[in-house]
Amino acid sequence: MFYGKLIAGLIGLLVFGPIGLIIGVIIGHSFDRGLGRVFQAGSPENIARIKQQFFETIFLLLGHLAKADGRISQQEVDHTEMIIQQMGLDGTQRQRAIDLFRRGSAPEFELDAAVSAFMEVCGRQPQLRQTLLLFLISLALADHQLQPEEQQVLQRIASLLGFSAAQLDQLLRMARAQEQFHSGGASQPDSPDRLQAAYTALGVSPEINDRELKRVYRKLMSEHHPDKLIAKGVPEDMLKLATEKSQEITAAYELIRKHRAARG
Repeated sequence: MFYGKLIAGLIGLLVFGPIGLIIGVIIGHSFDRGLGRVFQAGSPENIARIKQQFFETIFLLLGHLAKADGRISQQEVDHTEMIIQQMGLDGTQRQRAIDLFRRGSAPEFELDAAVSAFMEVCGRQPQLRQTLLLFLISLALADHQLQPEEQQVLQRIASLLGFSAAQLDQLLRMARAQEQFHSGGASQPDSPDRLQAAYTALGVSPEINDRELKRVYRKLMSEHHPDKLIAKGVPEDMLKLATEKSQEITAAYELIRKHRAARG
């Protein structure tokens, strides 16, 4: 990369003479280094590295979280198996996922080291960190209850990923509410409680105006958009989970829109 040095150097030369040329080259060099990092982050090699790290980390932490309360429940096993099935893993990949899950559930597993390895590869991308945390929350809520031990592990993981306790609580509230809209939730009748759940699913209050509501909805949908997740390095095989989350968010949003339209 030399375009920054060339352009900044020429501008410096024309404006300030030889001294400007030197200063411009220095400034341009910093620009080129930053631009180089951007291109490197989006290179096929780096994306492949991120995908591998994401895959390994998610199953390690799923195993650790499942064993947090001292035992792995059948619901947690079923949920993890569902993830594996949805990913369409071949025999080798499936065995790899199971081995990682078992390693994560072992007493000698080092949580801090596993998250540190993830952060080294993926930590500069907030969306990857949040997606990882959301997948773990999904497992923790698989049996529709969150044990104190699981809460503690989630808080520790969230902290290591750079999320505050308040941010984790918000994501947990949203995830619990979004579950009520799984598969559209069409069989459930509308009610004041369900309407409140829709607002909670989007992380907003009923007092929000229509314009801000739409902005929040679009932001949430963007965070779960398959193309954007693939570009960030989330394995394609995990995209069905993000698609289901998008459907839940859309169902909640449509309920709010329907209620507001009827209210006039």
